[in-house]
Amino acid sequence: MKIGAITVGQSPRTDVTADIMGIFEGKAELSEKGGLDGLTIEEIRKFKPEEGDYVLVSRLNDGSSVTFAERFILPRLQTAIHELEAEGAELIMMFCTGKFPDTLKSSVPLIYPCDILDRMVPLFSPNSSIIVVTPSPKQLKQSLDKWSQIVTDVNVISASPYGAWEEIIKAAEQIKGVNADVIVLDCIGYSQEMKKVFAGETKKPVILPRTLLARMISELTDR
Repeated sequence: MKIGAITVGQSPRTDVTADIMGIFEGKAELSEKGGLDGLTIEEIRKFKPEEGDYVLVSRLNDGSSVTFAERFILPRLQTAIHELEAEGAELIMMFCTGKFPDTLKSSVPLIYPCDILDRMVPLFSPNSSIIVVTPSPKQLKQSLDKWSQIVTDVNVISASPYGAWEEIIKAAEQIKGVNADVIVLDCIGYSQEMKKVFAGETKKPVILPRTLLARMISELTDR
């Protein structure tokens, strides 16, 4: 099955595919596009978020990360959708847990991790209490506002999946004693190894968006 994947950063997202391609058991042919593909770091810096912007964080080809405003890349994401459709993608998955406007259009199923998380996280939280980990301090309020509409009790902390490993360890230690049903690593950049750190330190269930997305998509590839 031909599947398209779009990252808001630069493709290919080898960090993500390393954790998910095994889930498809060789039944998926993946083509990737990125919202920042072909841009220099100087050009990307012009996308700096301003007050009121929806903030995104993603990975560049050199392994570094960038923070930028969603509005700058929406036309580029639509172009990526059209390119994947032209290549024969039967569905497209977004390699980002951010919220996107319904102005993005696709003639094939366009699967957003945020839509999956919004529906599934409450099912895993009987007390409607969660901890959310987001990449940047600039996303704390944005994340709190979003999740407060879905569950009753939300604690949000930041720890970049693209930074020093010590930042992940510190974040896991920080929430060790916080009462919650489940931890949501709210970025496609968090890896299986990072999930193990949070689960091991807190002894709580941890939801990892990249594998959750792939496992849902695998229902369609298993034919």
